[in-house]
Amino acid sequence: TMTIHSEEHIVDVHVRSGVYSSDTIFDYTHGYIATRLFSRNACFIMKIKKELIPELREMGRLAFERQTMKDVYSPNNVWAQFQSGSSRLGRLKDWILYGKHIEKLCTGLPLYQ
Repeated sequence: TMTIHSEEHIVDVHVRSGVYSSDTIFDYTHGYIATRLFSRNACFIMKIKKELIPELREMGRLAFERQTMKDVYSPNNVWAQFQSGSSRLGRLKDWILYGKHIEKLCTGLPLYQ
């Protein structure tokens, strides 16, 4: 499911698929995306690259297209591949940088950038 909070410039994406379940937040105000993978008990954070990630106003349109037309081709499909790396628990300066929505999603989990 996808919820768009236009007034806060936030998109929440919840994937419920057993071992592959995850929650993702697109925080357009702070410019970061955070994905919490439940099977790994970890949080992955990346900077929003405007040339690769759809703008907030495009997200709703893309979600509507996908829902109503199921197999519609869109050049704006977003895939991310995370590689193993060092992790750390979030510090106060991280939460200031990433914002309260990502803090709420990732507090207490190892953070991977």
